[in-house]
This record gives sequence, structure tokens and C-alpha cells, in this order.
Amino acid sequence: MKLLTSHFSRPFLPFLVLSFTALFSASAAQPVIPAEWTILPVPAATAAQLIRVDPDRANWTYAPGEPVTFRITVALDPFPAEGVPIKYLLGPEMIEGAEKTATVPATGLTLPPATLPAAGFLRCIVTATVAGKAQRGLATAGFSPDKIQPTQTEPADFDQFWTAQKAALAKIPAEPELTPAPDLSNDKVEVFYLSLQNVGNYSGPSRLHGVLAVPRGPGPFPALLSVPGAGVRPYKGQVSLAEKGLITLQIGIHGVPVNFPQSFYDQLGRGALADYPRFNLDDRIRYYYRRVYLGCVRANDYLVAHPKWDGKNLVVMGGSQGGQLSLVTAGLDSRVTALAADYPAYSDVTGYLSGRAGGWPGLFRPARDAAPLTVAANDPQLTTTRYYDAVNFARRIKVPGHYSWGYNDETCPPTSTFAAYNTLTAPKELVIAPQQGHAASAPQTQQTRDWVLKQVASAKP
Repeated sequence: MKLLTSHFSRPFLPFLVLSFTALFSASAAQPVIPAEWTILPVPAATAAQLIRVDPDRANWTYAPGEPVTFRITVALDPFPAEGVPIKYLLGPEMIEGAEKTATVPATGLTLPPATLPAAGFLRCIVTATVAGKAQRGLATAGFSPDKIQPTQTEPADFDQFWTAQKAALAKIPAEPELTPAPDLSNDKVEVFYLSLQNVGNYSGPSRLHGVLAVPRGPGPFPALLSVPGAGVRPYKGQVSLAEKGLITLQIGIHGVPVNFPQSFYDQLGRGALADYPRFNLDDRIRYYYRRVYLGCVRANDYLVAHPKWDGKNLVVMGGSQGGQLSLVTAGLDSRVTALAADYPAYSDVTGYLSGRAGGWPGLFRPARDAAPLTVAANDPQLTTTRYYDAVNFARRIKVPGHYSWGYNDETCPPTSTFAAYNTLTAPKELVIAPQQGHAASAPQTQQTRDWVLKQVASAKP
């Protein structure tokens, strides 16, 4: 058995390439899948998947020390007699190490068995040029993901800090402004563009913008806050959920109206708001996400004051950055009664400093084959992340949650999302589609929607 580690003084999470002797002596123990997990079947390859990479276990989940072999196939007909030359990476996700080369024959190529000695994810990424076009495939094996623990630390004054920030928000009147949106409304739902006053990051308040969808009729109705993924874009509201009998508020986070032409947001995303998750990262008060997190609380202020609210149900849901904001809002606001978070971002962002994957936006991420960064414990940027990492909000959640993601996510790596999930002590359930990258599968999307509707007793089935 040969141990492969980085040659740097702060090694990456090591992984093992097993000899045949070690393979037969490796532990045969299967991982225990927690009862609240659902691992969906991996679908058959589609015609669009020219390169297919598959672990040797259907659920892609192993115990540490247990061997996994990745099999690579290329869907070509006729298949070139000389085989298909490929390049591949194999190692802990996001830090897979140096690129290797091989040739895939018509019968496929099975790589040597490999494993991880501890909880984590091992990824195989394959690239090739076929008929002049770049092709890519990947697969990721999970090793006891339920045992992954966060690297992020919690400040002693975390609760004191956020209590003070919420108190600052409470001093600012909401001053709601509603503008009817007849083009988004229908016979079941009345839709409005809404703006509310919020804290500002500099001198004076800012405004939060969103789309409010209210079921027609007297009510009362449960409420749902929909929080956005990363980026800059317009919104049209969660009208289909409002048709099911929920008051929904879909918000943007950037303090600009959400009904301008797409070109407006494209320019902001490429210009003034490019890389916004790093704005003022060295100052916990002026950091970009302070206004965003408190804006979610301000949105809830409006929902619970709505005359048609049922006074009981307040759900928050979103994916990626929206998953991050769902965890944050549920941890920050005790009025939330349930949450649905898909592949949450900004979870355990310090993972890269410990030689493993960290959460989006990769604040401390080195190159795939480079050494971890060295950051002082009192570094201002590192200090700020401790107050904003979703892990530290997840610890405080006390309400039921529905979660979903895939093992192949290269934006919000599963090491990071499990680091947050495993800190949760509230009732929880997780739906895993192993093959999924940074998107939910159709079954995951449907299960999330069904779960949300089940949580709100007065919603229509």
C-alpha cells in the first residue's frame, strides 16, 4: 500500500492507491447510511455524456479505507482502434493534484483502486479532445460523509454580535413600497414589486427589493421567503407556490430593483458587483453580507406583519447562495418554522486552510496542485468569515429542515455542505443525487417542493 501525500509542509488530505495485496486486506466494512438520508439512483448515461466515469458502487458511498475503483468509458461508434487518449485527475475533491494521462480502449479503462483514510470525498475528473471538441466527465466517491466535521471556528461573541446587528436593523423603519405587477398576476395570485428599507453598509439605510405574490381570497395563508443563488439577475416571484396557497416573497440581495432589463444586471455582474462576496471582507461591520443577512430578517418582518399571514408558518428556501441564506435566516430569526436548503454555499469556507475543500466562494482556495495558503489566526478576513459562515448559523437552527445536493458539485463541494449539515441538531432529512453537480435533479426539486407544502398545514396539497 502506497501513501500519496503532498510534498508541502502542510499536506493535503492524503489518499491511498492500493496494491492488489492491500486491496484484499482492506476493510470490508460498509458505511452506515443515516436513516434520514435518501440516496437516489444514478441514472443511465445519456447520449450527451460522451465520457462516463463511474465508481464501482451504485450509491457512490464508502467507508474510510474501503477501496473504490473508477471506470472510464467513452461512447464512440465506431471506436478508434488506437483508443482514446485522456487526461485525468484523481484525488481529494477540489485539490486532486497533478494531471495524469492514459488511453481508454473500446472496452473501457478501470483505474487502480484508491481510498481515503478518513471521512471526505475522492474525485476522478477525465478530459479528452474528441473530433476537435473538448469533452469532460467526473465522478466523486463519498467516504462516510456523515462523519465530516467543520474546520471553521465560532467566535465567543457570535450571538452578541448578531443581536447587536438585529437591534440596529430594528431601529430602521421598513417603509414598504408596493407596486402592482399585473403582468405577473393571474386569477389565483396577485403579484407586486416590493421594496423595504434595510441597513446600509456605509452611511445610512439601503433598500431591499423583491417580488411579493399573495393568493387571492381572505386567507389566512402560510408565508415563504425565497432567497437567491449567487449572481445578479431580475426576478419574477414564486407564483406557482403562491398558487398553492402560500404568501411568497422572492428577494434580490443587491439593493437594486428586480424588474430591470437583463442587460442591466449583466453589466453590474461584470462590473460594480463582480466578486461581491469579497467586498470589505476585512471588516465584519462593513462586509457585503451583513446587509444581505439582515435583509433576510427584514423580509421576514414584512411577511409576519402581512394581514393575510396565518400567524404560524414561515418557511425559508433557496439553493447555493440561497441555501446559505436559508441556513443563516433560520439560525438568525426564531420566527422561521422550517427551511429547505439545497447545496448551501459559504459553508466551512476555511476548509482549504486545512488541506481539504472549503465552501463557495473559495475565499482561501489554492490551485488544485498547490499548497494550502498560510493565514494567521488573527487575519481580519479570516476573522470576518467566522461571523458569516453558514456552519455557525446551522449550529443554532431549531426547526425542521430539508436538504439536498450531489457528490459532483464543484461549486459548493460536498465536503463543505456536509460540514454544515452534520452540525445540525434539529430534525433534518437529506436527499442525495450522487451524479449531480451544482444543480438539483428533477426528483430532488420535486421532493423539496412536496416537503415545503407538507410543512405548511394550511397550504393546498
